[in-house]
Amino acid sequence: MLLTLTLSIAAVGLAFGVWFGWACAMPSSTFFRPVINRGPQKDKRIALTFDDGPTEQFTGKVLDILREHEVPATFFVCGRNVEKHPDLLRRIIAEGHAVGNHTYSHLFLYFKSRQRIAEEIDRTQAIIEKVAGFRPNVFRPPYGARWFGLVPTLLERGMHLIMWSVTAFDWKKDVPGITRTTLRGLKSGGIILLHDGRETRPAAEIDRSRTVSALPAIIAGARQQGYAFVPLRDFLPSC
Repeated sequence: MLLTLTLSIAAVGLAFGVWFGWACAMPSSTFFRPVINRGPQKDKRIALTFDDGPTEQFTGKVLDILREHEVPATFFVCGRNVEKHPDLLRRIIAEGHAVGNHTYSHLFLYFKSRQRIAEEIDRTQAIIEKVAGFRPNVFRPPYGARWFGLVPTLLERGMHLIMWSVTAFDWKKDVPGITRTTLRGLKSGGIILLHDGRETRPAAEIDRSRTVSALPAIIAGARQQGYAFVPLRDFLPSC
């Protein structure tokens, strides 16, 4: 009987652990509310987002493509990368794109205190404000990892927690794979996750050339399916 009880407790603990890991990490999880991982599903509008920039080698190339195809996007930037490349942030804004907060150092939020989370967010807000003259109202956690204290911190600052509904896995797939995975995942209200950087690593460790190469085909393919690219702000709740 003791063995049975022990196994039952272990099974419950394992099940809880699996569920809790899903709740903290999966983009579709709404355990940490409020969260936006998809826009309204009434029409074929989608939003394009990029994480981890800006980077000298790739953000400019992404911007060139977006300008050529007249596509709006939101760039979730790391404060440390903005310090390195403030002119790229200015270009993002000058060309009509939106900016979001992606922490200062690309911090993995699991097991971090509310104070530590707030420090990362606030430091990046201050850096963006110094360069661009405003503070973003959207935030995306690195790796999609959420933790206790994050949502209250965002609510205090009037910020929205933004996840995604479509990921290209552009950190590991080749160009055809990035394109195919993105287009297969599209649905009305979709929020697409791509990357124009890699955390806050040195330039020599960053290669987003496959994302850049796939981007025109993603745009063309989405439009062929009848989707229209809209600013992420169109998916935010009215105030």
